[in-house]
Amino acid sequence: MPTVVKNIIIINVLMVLLQMALAQRGINLADYLGLHYYSSEKFRWWQFLTHVFMHGDYKDISMTITHIFFNMYGVYMFGTVLEQIWGPKRFLIFYLICGIGAGFCYMGVLQLQYADLHHVIVNFEQHPTFVEYGQLVRHHNLANIPYFKEILTFWGQHADCGDCASMAAKGLNQYYTEITNIQMVGASGAVFGILFAFGYLFPNTELMIMFIPVPIKAKWLIGGYALVELFLGFGQFQGDDVAHFAHIGGMIFAFILLRIWKTNRANFY
Repeated sequence: MPTVVKNIIIINVLMVLLQMALAQRGINLADYLGLHYYSSEKFRWWQFLTHVFMHGDYKDISMTITHIFFNMYGVYMFGTVLEQIWGPKRFLIFYLICGIGAGFCYMGVLQLQYADLHHVIVNFEQHPTFVEYGQLVRHHNLANIPYFKEILTFWGQHADCGDCASMAAKGLNQYYTEITNIQMVGASGAVFGILFAFGYLFPNTELMIMFIPVPIKAKWLIGGYALVELFLGFGQFQGDDVAHFAHIGGMIFAFILLRIWKTNRANFY
């Protein structure tokens, strides 16, 4: 196992153990090292880097183990080949840039999602009517959340409710604060960058994947991954808390780096 790959795996495992140990003392390490939305009070600039070395949630050990296992398996299987080709320095640069780039893409998508929500919340506070509230709740798929559903129902039945507007505004602001405080963790963006690079350099290499009985060429596998991530990202299915656009971001930055290095022809392949 080459040096950088080995140390990436060691650091990530140690960070999971540290996360679990600190949780016993009431400290959530993801609050400090996970990537938060830039308007969150928990956001720090270094989180664009540190989120790459965090995995899972200390409250769900099974999910955390699954998360880090598959990411580190990807680093080992495909990162080993890339480090042997490029050398440790170039591979480390590639890995970190893909991970950081994934964070920036994730932040950009959140900006598109949250900026509109923040705008309509501000508009509602200026014009707190039942009609405006109903449109906001339905447009942003909040009607299934009990708090918003109860206010919408009660306000509709009691048009003269004096406290409904303030309660609605308070709930919307609290909801906005909660979602912007959710952190993104994981090396998946960097790992998807590695997968893309492998498929780019060795497109016709046949790979055996779990649950698929026949070999698949790397170019089809990576292309399929990208399409699935785009579908899930734009679909925004309920209960799906995976940062799919961070995965796409890792691939995008991998492509940019590979094109730059191919142009320069410096230890590209």
